[in-house]
Amino acid sequence: MTSKIILTYAVYLPVAIGLTLYVARTLFRNGRVFMLDIFKGKTDITDATTTLFETGFYLLNIGFALLIMRVTDFSYSDPFDTNQEVVEALARKLGGFAIYLGIMLFFNLYLFFRGRRKARQNSLPQGPAITIPAR
Repeated sequence: MTSKIILTYAVYLPVAIGLTLYVARTLFRNGRVFMLDIFKGKTDITDATTTLFETGFYLLNIGFALLIMRVTDFSYSDPFDTNQEVVEALARKLGGFAIYLGIMLFFNLYLFFRGRRKARQNSLPQGPAITIPAR
């Protein structure tokens, strides 16, 4: 029975880490365009900021994947009697983690768009100053 739990972990960890790597690589390779726009083409600050965000993304998501790794149902019996239960537990774990990664992806996209909008608002030319005569 213990071998089924080990098998579950042996499949879960590489898939969860692989998903995290894929999402992070895709997000930050394509997000660089937004960062260049936010930082007005300054590649040094863009690359440094992107690397820091990417490192945080890896730490947060791989840490969460490890945190939720436990596949037992907190009962005192062995959770896996059949191979079907192993597959169902993996699907539940990986599906939940994929949903979490999707939420993190959209949250990061929101931050990119928000930063871009703020940068554009700050770079809009200001109209002439309006003076109000004193009374």
